[in-house]
Amino acid sequence: MATKNVTDASFKADVLESDKPVLVDFWADWCGPCKMIAPALEEISEELADQVTIAKMDIMENPDVPGSMGVQSIPLMVLFKNGEPVAHKTGAAPKNALKGWIESVL
Repeated sequence: MATKNVTDASFKADVLESDKPVLVDFWADWCGPCKMIAPALEEISEELADQVTIAKMDIMENPDVPGSMGVQSIPLMVLFKNGEPVAHKTGAAPKNALKGWIESVL
């Protein structure tokens, strides 16, 4: 399963009401580190498909949710469980580090 794009309009249904954990990657097209981690997140979404949904939210096209969450730096990854943010990671990292972090907070 590839990463899922979420929007301000779909955030509640796709993330907050999800029956499994959702990792939301807040990103923007102009963000170099965001582009660097995108392929790793795609691979991780396939590898951990049974455990977590990996979603991407473009903060330029969807300002409401990132604004309400106080997103100030990207890439920012926030793990939601049962509709609540339970862990976050800012900045780019190698795939093995990202996957290890995700697995440790699941």
